[in-house]
Amino acid sequence: MPFYPTLADFIEARQAEYDDIPENRKLLLGQLAQYIQSQKGEAPKVSLNFICTHNSRRSHLSQIWAATAAAFYGIGGVQTFSGGTEATTFHPNAVAALKRAGFDIQNPGGKNPHYRVRFSNAGPEIESFSKVYDDPFNPDKHFVAVMTCSDADENCPFIPGAAFRLALTYEDPKIADGTPREAEKYDATVRQISRELLYAFSLIQA
Repeated sequence: MPFYPTLADFIEARQAEYDDIPENRKLLLGQLAQYIQSQKGEAPKVSLNFICTHNSRRSHLSQIWAATAAAFYGIGGVQTFSGGTEATTFHPNAVAALKRAGFDIQNPGGKNPHYRVRFSNAGPEIESFSKVYDDPFNPDKHFVAVMTCSDADENCPFIPGAAFRLALTYEDPKIADGTPREAEKYDATVRQISRELLYAFSLIQA
């Protein structure tokens, strides 16, 4: 599948950084890969629901990069979702960082826009909007709950319907909102999340 050129270059750069991932993170990513591998052939789809508090930044970035990584490595049967303990909006700073990485993102407008995200003209369109993790749009059983922020992980000790749960937390880039380092921080978060999820999917046999 031909990825958008800027995005393809971005992915190639992240692949070159796999050795930079700390061993403790590689262990977590290996657990995610192992679970996905174990389910291939057992069910028609493996569903991943990335969860943070507001479903505005880290969970969206993770959902989109997981879908992209699965397509890049030819791992079929993977569906990705995101949600929060409350709904807000997909933050424009996170959207802008994804655009800088090379994604095509269309904003239809509205209070809580349902962004349309693509990594390739030949690939699927990812619908990204803020919602609670148990919204009807998301799977309600037999899914992987990936906790992308420590607050959500601590405040939601039980996620109904989750078959597997993993705490893969990231620092919130919103700490740089309104500062001169805003774009730099969001870009760094996108690089980390993409690097790690690409690495995880590289471990899975198609």
